[in-house]
Formats: sequence, C-alpha cells, structure tokens
Amino acid sequence: MKESAEERAKKYLTLGHSEAENHAKTQLELYEKHVQDKSSVTRVISEFFKRNLIGFAWHYLKSRFGKRHPYQAYPRNGDSGVYPLQSSVPSREEITIALLSDWASDTEESDRVAHLTARYAPDYTIHMGDIYFVGTPKEIEENFTAPYSSWYYGASGSLALSGNHEMYSNGNAYFQHLLPAMYAQVGETRKTQQAGFFCLENEHWRIIGIDTGYTSVSRPFLEIISPPDCHLRKEQVDWLRDVVKLGDPADKRGLVFVSHHPYISAFREEYSKPGEQIREILGESDRPVIWFWGHDHRLVVYNKAVNGKGPEVYGRCLGHGGLPVELKMPDSVQDLEKIHLYDRRVRTELAGHQLGYNGFVMLKLNEDRLVAEYRDLEDTCVLQEAWSVNKQNGQLDWNIVNVLPELAVR
Repeated sequence: MKESAEERAKKYLTLGHSEAENHAKTQLELYEKHVQDKSSVTRVISEFFKRNLIGFAWHYLKSRFGKRHPYQAYPRNGDSGVYPLQSSVPSREEITIALLSDWASDTEESDRVAHLTARYAPDYTIHMGDIYFVGTPKEIEENFTAPYSSWYYGASGSLALSGNHEMYSNGNAYFQHLLPAMYAQVGETRKTQQAGFFCLENEHWRIIGIDTGYTSVSRPFLEIISPPDCHLRKEQVDWLRDVVKLGDPADKRGLVFVSHHPYISAFREEYSKPGEQIREILGESDRPVIWFWGHDHRLVVYNKAVNGKGPEVYGRCLGHGGLPVELKMPDSVQDLEKIHLYDRRVRTELAGHQLGYNGFVMLKLNEDRLVAEYRDLEDTCVLQEAWSVNKQNGQLDWNIVNVLPELAVR
C-alpha cells in the first residue's frame, strides 16, 4: 500500500538533528518500501534486520568515521562561480529568483510548493539546503533528478546549497549527484554548478550563495567538546576576496547572502562565524546586507541586527519549504525581541501538533529595486517587502509593501 501524505508527514514531526536518528529513518524508509512487495512474514522479518539494523549501522559508521567528500572550490574546470543574472524572457528586464529551503522532503506539501513555484516560472531557483533524511543518492533522485520529481529548474539557472543533512552522508551524494544536475545559464552556454557556493550578479545586485553546510557536522565526541561553527572554509573565503572581490571599496552594489544556517535565530543555535568572516572581507562597519537562510522550520522576519562582529543584516528565515512548519514561540524575552514578523497561522493539526504553512520566497530584481514576495502553498502572498540600493554608498532603503493582518508586527 502506498504511504499516505499524512503518514509521511508524521515522520518529520519529531525530526531530530543527529546523524544517528536520520540514518535510522532513512533505513526505515528503505525497509517500508521493501515490505510493500513482500508476502512472506519470515522474509519481511529477515529483511528488516538486513536492511534496517545492519544497513543503519553501516551507513552510520561510514558517515561518522568515513572519509568526507573532498571540498570543491573555484576556479574549477575553468569556471569562476560568478554568473551574470539574465532573464529567460529577452524582452523582460525584471529577474526573478525563487528561494526554497528545507524543501527536499518528498512530502505532499513540498510537492505543492514546487508546483506553485513552477506556475510562476522564475528565471532561477535556489535550494538552500537540507535533503531529508541524510542526503542519499535515492533522496536526491526522488526530490530533484527523477522524471517524476517536482523540483522546478529555472530557465536561467538552478543552484543548490548544502545543509547539515547533506553532510550526514559526508556530502558524497550532494557533490556527485546533485551538483551535476544544477547549472547557471551564461548566454547560450549552460554551466554546471562546480562548488557549493556561487555568485549571481548584475549592475545593481549581487546574490551570493555561501556554503555553511560542509563545516556544520563534526565527528563524535569532538563536536561535544568543540561544536561545529559553520565557518567558511579558506577556499571559500579566498574566492569571496579574490574572485568575487567582495571587499572592493568602489563596488556599492546591493548584497544578498543566501545560506542554509542562520546568522540569527530566536529558536535554536545561531552561527555568527560566517558573518564575522564576511564582515572582515567587506572591511566596512555601516553597510547593511540582506541575508536569507533556512534550518529552522518556520517563516520568520527578524529585526535588522548585528550578531557578534558580523555585518548589520536584514535577516529572514525561510525554513518552511517542505517540512512540518513549527509554530512554537521563543523561550526567552530576549529571543522574542529579535523577531519583527512570524507566521504562526495554523494550517492543520497532525498527531497533536499544530502545523503552519509551507511556502517559498520569490525575489524580483528590477534595476536598483528588489522585491521579496513570500507565498504559502495556498498561493497567498503572506508578505511583500522591498529594498532599494544606493550605489553611491551601498546603503539600503527598506519598506513593507503588504502584509497579512494575522502576522504580528513588532
């Protein structure tokens, strides 16, 4: 019997963030699919031990103590990782980019979000990380590369960042199976994504995808003593400085960063180190940037803020792509004060859990103006906000164009 959408969604309700738990759930998936074709109870039991316990132990040990996939960086195969933004419709000046994070769950909700994205036919699509449960080749196939998968590939490009779940399998499937399917169109040439970071740019804006996933998972015991900080590896820092030339004082284009892990969070760990590295390259103290991330399974608009020694950011959490959307409030007043808007609308209830609305964000770039439209899976525009960049000094003007009354504004 085919698994129902409700049954699949329940698997994600209490999803943990440890490698062991996610490997176990992956093996459970394999077992359940295998059982559907079995009629002998004896064979089912024997296959359970073979596929679940032994299989789980092998995957877990290989991941925890096996070799991590070699890091890929630019320049590679003659590619710099910097691509000009281009419209897929020659007569249209506006560039559209759909951002989805924590989407690759193969759930009914993720499917609906993907089909809604396709309806708007963005020039680019970017997956901001986390392929569930552990980023195996099969999970990549089901979500991205199989003929029946629902991921929408933009006509001008489709790119993917790594989250921690991709690294639960040492990044092997991410680098070997997902990146070869991703690309950026440069004129008539399609360039395959060569590394887990990239830059899309035009004369007004730079959309910079950074890799926080590769350094988000460590070894057993070591990560207890020294928790991963999601820092940008030296290869990526060198690329930002020497190829992207992020610190060029004459370049005042608007900066939009996209990552999986949060620079600011009111709910879980927040990672200041990537921001500190970016700020050091920028060499500027008063230039704000826009930063979209995922990881937390909810839609949150944070107040403009600085974390540690990082830049001042307009921070947005988009972790509501395909997982059950969490609605819990922060535990402390200090965390609550970080939030400007938080979508806590209840869409449904499952196994005693109230769940929110899945969705995605559409960026619309037109000259010096950038508009972000936040759409849920019912195609409701939850929020529309806009920035304009002053190319003389890099400063950003921001305003909310439209917002649902149900979203509390602080």
